Amino acid sequence: MLLDEAEHLTGAPELIVEVLSPGENNERRDREVKLKLYATQGVREYWIVDHQLQQVQVYRRQQATLQLAATLFADDEISSLLLPGFTCPIARFFR
Repeated sequence: MLLDEAEHLTGAPELIVEVLSPGENNERRDREVKLKLYATQGVREYWIVDHQLQQVQVYRRQQATLQLAATLFADDEISSLLLPGFTCPIARFFR
């Protein structure tokens, strides 16, 4: 991310973590609309946390889009090349 002349941040974040809000419209927005927007803006990873299903979907940039790389459940751990040394049990997302 860069600063513009007015010292505002510009550019896309490398990682976005989205916690799904209840409701069909909210879920569609997060899973479809935001996914497409973030892909076009250059986000490298997008994690969607679903409390209802107790899972995390991990999307990673492949060429010019974000592709589903993994679906993780409570017994799994999440990590990212964007956060060297970071690991976190998925179960912690649902406490």
